[in-house]
Amino acid sequence: MYSDEDLNSAVASGAITLDAAQALRDHVAQLRSVPHGDEESFRLLTSFNDIFVTVAAILLIIAVGTLSGLATPPLSPLIVAATALVLTEYFALKRRMALPSVVLTIIAIGAIIVLPVLVIKEVLGLFDMEGIGLIIGGVCATIASWLHWRRYRVPIAVAAGAAGAAIAASALVLVLIGVAVEDAADRFIRPVVLLGGLTVFAWAMWWDMTDRTRTTRRSDVAFWLHLLAAPMIAHPLFSWFGVFSYGALAPAGAMAIVAIYVLFGLIALAIDRRALLVSALAYVLAAIGELVDTFGKVEAGFAITMLIIGSALLLLSAAWSRIRSHVVAILPPSVRDRLPPTETVASVRQA
Repeated sequence: MYSDEDLNSAVASGAITLDAAQALRDHVAQLRSVPHGDEESFRLLTSFNDIFVTVAAILLIIAVGTLSGLATPPLSPLIVAATALVLTEYFALKRRMALPSVVLTIIAIGAIIVLPVLVIKEVLGLFDMEGIGLIIGGVCATIASWLHWRRYRVPIAVAAGAAGAAIAASALVLVLIGVAVEDAADRFIRPVVLLGGLTVFAWAMWWDMTDRTRTTRRSDVAFWLHLLAAPMIAHPLFSWFGVFSYGALAPAGAMAIVAIYVLFGLIALAIDRRALLVSALAYVLAAIGELVDTFGKVEAGFAITMLIIGSALLLLSAAWSRIRSHVVAILPPSVRDRLPPTETVASVRQA
């Protein structure tokens, strides 16, 4: 199994020509009857060995974290992060294994975020200063993610840095307004998270626009950024309607959620990214379930809800390229020129 990055590397080394690499991409697209860009492919597995190595690495890091936690609890995250980076040196830099690289990056950056919080609580004894710890941890994670990206070029590192910045910004707002992290009111957190999600989304679009054909590692970076931005946008937006508060979701709110989900679908089609649809799925399931219960009063309401959503998403997936071409066609040329090119299935078969 070869990724676009592998093909680009082969072209750079002279193993194959650029025309041969593009011919291979076109051939695979023709076999699948789907344009290459519309597959939204990203590298996660090269072989089952990726899973084997990932499981072994997680077991090792759990053991290291447990033992270091017993010996020096405040420094345990630092030791975990160092262990993950040592493993990354081999499995990401030398072996270029996708799944272990992703998991080890998440572990390393996550440990860096936790470290200042533990130091403030366990070493300094400042149990009411968690917000300061999160600010420091978020900033450190952002810097570490940038350095990680510069050395290892693991695409998820950019999203990890964005997550660190979002955590630092959220904690900073709470500290400035004098609200404890554990007592943070939704009216303070939701707007900050939503603004952060929109910012990450805009950054993801910048990465996407630098690789419209989605044949380089930049497309993978954009994928992970979209995957981060989607729940940051969806959760605060839909939570305002009380979607997960028992009895708080009214039929009008449910209809509004469905309407917003349709808008998300149009945006996903335009930018050719499915993350928004997946991240908002739980909310729209709850909303349609509320509508079915309100107007249908049927016992199998949840099953009917899943039938409706599942069928709609499968139909959308089957006709994604055709529907997307119609959506993009109505956009202004200045916008179309910044989005991934559209191709009909028929044109791919003739390629």
